This record gives sequence, structure tokens and C-alpha cells, in this order.
Amino acid sequence: MKTEKAMFGAGCFWGVESSFRQVEGVVDASVGYSGGSFVNPAYEDVCTGKTGHAEVVLVEYDPARLSYQDLLEVFWEIHDPTTPNRQGPDRGSQYRSVIFFYTPEQERDARESMAAADASGRFRRSIVTEINPAGEFYRAEEYHQRYNEKHGRRSCG
Repeated sequence: MKTEKAMFGAGCFWGVESSFRQVEGVVDASVGYSGGSFVNPAYEDVCTGKTGHAEVVLVEYDPARLSYQDLLEVFWEIHDPTTPNRQGPDRGSQYRSVIFFYTPEQERDARESMAAADASGRFRRSIVTEINPAGEFYRAEEYHQRYNEKHGRRSCG
């Protein structure tokens, strides 16, 4: 099976990971950090807000069963893309709404999807999601992987 990658930041990565893992066609999802300049960050580093990294989820999916556009739709559904550097009670640049693209097609699809979501009227404010080229993905510490699953939670309460 040939898989493809997608990377999203939509607040606390525990809930984002849980949401994507429930999607038919997602082969794997890992939590980590991306988008900053700090090399090999640890959770404690990212929490300072000084690394430039966002909490992200790297999604591996089967494009024969699931499209990138479908993943984008999940992304818009699982968070509020209109709040800069914040999701719910979590505040800081590490919680920003961001799509990291791997190909020119992903960039095009992300921009078109964002424009459509912004024009749809489903959000009261304008979308502030960043769309950036994917850089290095730093896998988070093992205790963060599948966190909600390990703790018997379906989401981040």
C-alpha cells in the first residue's frame, strides 16, 4: 500500500491525534512539533512558546481510501481556525492553527479549502490558519503518543 503524509496543527495535539485516528483510511498518526527553528525540541521547550514550533499531528493515510481534501475537512471541523495562537483554554503560538504541506498539490488544496471554509459562513470570524511548507517533524515524547487512548479518553475534555 502506498501512503501519503499530511501535517496539521490545531491546538493540543492529543485531541487532534484522536480525531484523525478515527478517520477511515488513516493508517497512522503521530504527535510532535514542527514549524520552528529549535532543533530536537522537548515538550518543555515547546511549552515556553520560544521555539517557534507548533504542536502538530503527522498523519499517514491511504490515498486510495481517503483524499487529502477529506483530511482538510476533518481539520476544519475539529478546531476553531479563527483564534490566533489559541484553542480553548490553551494559549500560545504552539497551539496555532496551521497546515504544513508536502506538495504543491497539497498547498493548492489547502488554500482552496481555506477559502471555501472562510466563505461558507460557518465561522463567525475570518480564518487565521497558516499554510506553510512542511519542515522537520520532531516526534513528541512517547508518553504523548496516543495519550487519550492510553488514558481512556475520547477527547481532551
